[in-house]
Amino acid sequence: MRRKELEIKLEGLEGFSRPKLHLEQYTTPASIAAHIVHLAHLMGDLRRCVYDLGCGTGVLAIAAALMGAPRVVGMEIDPHALAAAHRNAHRLGVNVELVQCDIARPPLRDGVKGTVLMNPPFGAQRRGADRAFLRAAMAMGDVIYTIHNEGSRRFVERFVEPFTITHMYRARYTIGRMYPHHTREVVGLPVEIYRIEAKRGDSYKAIQEEEHNEEKAA
Repeated sequence: MRRKELEIKLEGLEGFSRPKLHLEQYTTPASIAAHIVHLAHLMGDLRRCVYDLGCGTGVLAIAAALMGAPRVVGMEIDPHALAAAHRNAHRLGVNVELVQCDIARPPLRDGVKGTVLMNPPFGAQRRGADRAFLRAAMAMGDVIYTIHNEGSRRFVERFVEPFTITHMYRARYTIGRMYPHHTREVVGLPVEIYRIEAKRGDSYKAIQEEEHNEEKAA
């Protein structure tokens, strides 16, 4: 499936009906999700179990399933978000295992290491919330794709050692008006997306920032 086709499918998914600010719930933009999962496909990282930590309404998990991952597990603490993820997976006809759990204590039932996709909280509401996600990701995967605030590279590099960043690209994360404190209909936040591996790499590849359609709206 081409990346643009994947993006179009993801754009039709149901979002958060009851977003929870303390969990920093924001729908992953379809363009960013499609870019992450398409890169994972090209890198051969979808040929194994894929975990979506804090899966929300299932955007990354469903994208991985659409791109042929043999097993996809989405983990989320919020039952309302999980219900939406279930409906979204059913709508697109993909099989995604959905587990309600706290990411700080993920249920490693079979101990299978895989590829982790995640859009963790940035820590705006709970300081250090992103660290719990990174710890869980390193416990569950040897390849990790993760979204962070712009300027987070040094922190991420230090925190994930001996894992290493192999790829990074910048994007605009478009957020619609979801919470009472939002004063604008649409805002675009600069973010950085990292691919992280458990083994040391010899190169650091920066992928040039792409222009997304929703950036223009922001």
